[in-house]
Amino acid sequence: MKESTWQDKLADKLSPEYLESVDHFLDQVYSQGTIYPARENVFRALEETPYEATKVVILGQDPYHGPGQAQGLSFSVPDHMKAPPSLQNMLKELATDIGPRDHHDLLPWAGQGVLLLNACLTVPEHDANAHAGLIWETFTDAVIELANEKESPVVFILWGGFAKKKKKLITNSRHLILESAHPSPLSAYRGFFGSRPYSQTNAFLEANALSPIDWLA
Repeated sequence: MKESTWQDKLADKLSPEYLESVDHFLDQVYSQGTIYPARENVFRALEETPYEATKVVILGQDPYHGPGQAQGLSFSVPDHMKAPPSLQNMLKELATDIGPRDHHDLLPWAGQGVLLLNACLTVPEHDANAHAGLIWETFTDAVIELANEKESPVVFILWGGFAKKKKKLITNSRHLILESAHPSPLSAYRGFFGSRPYSQTNAFLEANALSPIDWLA
């Protein structure tokens, strides 16, 4: 039996009219200015972490808005770019929780079943959150709802007030929700540091007979 993809699942869940409006939105904004990530990477999180393979969801808000940063994966930047402050704090917590990771591109996590999803999938250059509330929330809420419908357990990692608002979409008790402050320097010392999300995730996965994530990969 053929495995369902995110594309298949979303096509069943969202109306053709809405999906057409997404294409129209992308055509419009990418023709008018510099938008991140590159258009071919807008849906990269769903491509790198297939539906059936998804074991963990880390929810971000919107892509980085500086040149060369956004990859289509929440929180991740290429190794040749300096890690932004939130990502630096994620790696500090990882070093305390499990061990040091000497690189900050998170693509290896995506390949192990960690869906690195931003709630808003595009952003204009140097204009954070400018596309929030326009079109993407319907799409990414549907992704969260589909992950919630999975029969296998999923860990949802919700950092900060924005991500915690999505908790209402996660209704199945078989899943684990890990909440804490955001890794931003403004809030990391208010409950992110010491929250040990990485080891907690792996303990839950192993308790449910699922392979743990190699967070140091």
